[in-house]
Amino acid sequence: MTDRSQMSRRHLRDGGTTGEDVVMIAALAPRFLLHPSPVGEVLIVASDEALLTVHPIHGPAEPELEGLARRYGDVEPGPEHPLARRAADQLDEYFARERRGFDLPLDVDQTTGFTRLALEAIRQIPYGETAGYGEVAIAAGSPGAARAVGTACANTPFSIVIPVHRVVRADGSLGEYGGHPEVKRFLVDLERAAGV
Repeated sequence: MTDRSQMSRRHLRDGGTTGEDVVMIAALAPRFLLHPSPVGEVLIVASDEALLTVHPIHGPAEPELEGLARRYGDVEPGPEHPLARRAADQLDEYFARERRGFDLPLDVDQTTGFTRLALEAIRQIPYGETAGYGEVAIAAGSPGAARAVGTACANTPFSIVIPVHRVVRADGSLGEYGGHPEVKRFLVDLERAAGV
């Protein structure tokens, strides 16, 4: 990547709107694909540098894509985008029990403060294991912030890749998983069946 494009990308993140930046937006339009999985279609959106979202959707993709377009500009179909394909391949390996973690660049700049700390703590929960919301809050450096961990889990654009399904209630019950507890149950059972 040239210094000029790095400068333009940085300027875009800082709110720049010169004519040169508009040209850069067109060149950097994120690409998406809807990838089938055992838990429904997974929306994968990638820029040239990182994944912007990877999570199951339960309904039409248009509302999700409209939200992403407000943040990033046009989001166009890109079933052959190399990074989106890499994410799809790794998801397939995960669901086939051939992969226990993901090696993908994520645009974590979307998250800040405690949310980022909570998601980093969640990434440390081993495959096939679970941790309580309170335990994650402690690991993220804010004991007593269990509800904030729940909010971080509910709002992450990277569910599965960041294993928020491994975070459970204090009594060990699974919880809702964005209103789809059957997806959380499937993912936890998938990992437990694979053995540790």
